[in-house]
Amino acid sequence: MQDRNFDDLAKKFSKNIYGTTKGRIRQAILWDELNALLPTLPEGPLQILDAGGGIGQISSGLAAQGHQVLLCDLSAEMLRLAQEHAQAEGVSQNMQFKQISAQQVGEHLDKPVDLVLFHAVLEWVAEPEQVLKALYNVLSPGGVLSLMFYNRHGLTLRNLTLGNFGYLRADMAKRKKSTLSPDYPRDPVEVEGWLSACGFVTEARAGIRVFCDYMSEPPQRGEGTEAIIEMERRYCRQEPFLSLGRYIHVTARKPVKQDEL
Repeated sequence: MQDRNFDDLAKKFSKNIYGTTKGRIRQAILWDELNALLPTLPEGPLQILDAGGGIGQISSGLAAQGHQVLLCDLSAEMLRLAQEHAQAEGVSQNMQFKQISAQQVGEHLDKPVDLVLFHAVLEWVAEPEQVLKALYNVLSPGGVLSLMFYNRHGLTLRNLTLGNFGYLRADMAKRKKSTLSPDYPRDPVEVEGWLSACGFVTEARAGIRVFCDYMSEPPQRGEGTEAIIEMERRYCRQEPFLSLGRYIHVTARKPVKQDEL
């Protein structure tokens, strides 16, 4: 089993994931979560790792704030798009790019990082526990993992509402390999168990797109994307909506040991 390389789908990924209303909603909730956790980290420019960073929309925004970012990805094409995006945003001086896997990143860092971004990658890797442990190891004590993963419960609900019962009876086994549908949708309880086993302490959770994917039709005139984002923000941290999001974001911290205080 191998982790997914997006060389063949990089442009489609960029268009279909980032260049859509759903992409805007995802970005909005992610930034809310990041803006809540950043003040809990040391002052001054942070050292940030964006593991499997794609075209780097989030990390380029952090670089624009003066933070130093290493973006790594298995896909050479994704890295090319990320470099183009960084240049267009004028933040190349604060970013580095490496074609390596998340598991390899510890071999390429001179010192631990303050923040790791691991967004929409866990559902594509064959050995998730191994990857999470590798990311734990490159964090400074007190550092934070910003983890977003594709939620198996959200996928189940979506297929129930569409009446895709045969697909559900087949345990939602993926039929085609060259699609943007993730290889390994994740059970949130299982993910929490992996994080705890690594040593992480979960501090916050939020659902991403907790209702908009299930809407039967777009909102009426005057109630467009901004209204959807407003309602997503209202319900994304409340159960039962949180656990039904198409994605779930987890803020997980590496503890500071007593002898390090």
